[in-house]
Amino acid sequence: MVLCKPSAGGIKMESWLFLIGILVVAFLGKNQSLIIAAVVVLILKILPYSQRLFPLIEKQGINWGVTLISITILIPIATGRVGIMDLISAFKSPVGWIAVACGILVSLLSYQGVGFLSASPEVTVALVMGTIIGVVFMNGIAAGPIIASGIAYIIIQLLQIQIK
Repeated sequence: MVLCKPSAGGIKMESWLFLIGILVVAFLGKNQSLIIAAVVVLILKILPYSQRLFPLIEKQGINWGVTLISITILIPIATGRVGIMDLISAFKSPVGWIAVACGILVSLLSYQGVGFLSASPEVTVALVMGTIIGVVFMNGIAAGPIIASGIAYIIIQLLQIQIK
């Protein structure tokens, strides 16, 4: 089995080493989600048509992930554990209003983040590294790169306003 595919610049070993490094860090940090993600990407990389598959996953993967998370969130409604009365009672407490406000804020930050990542793909590496550090060493969850990019976008916009 050949692990390195020839490219225009010669054999690219760097991506393999980077992914294996992430797998090792995930293993040492005992982070099952990141272990699975790294293994899946490494397996996909071995497939003959991965260079056609990667752009599709890169472009649509976030939508698939958001859809899967949305399905997970809707399951308590489907099972009857959460109903209309729960929604109404949420609006009767400060905690409920804070939760609604945070949901709105996160959706707006995520919107900005997706746009920012599209316009500045070089930021992706730093965001991924920050996410890996947060997941492996701080017991975080890898749900934050898009939100993080939205926060980064807002901070960058604020700094640009102050610089002018």
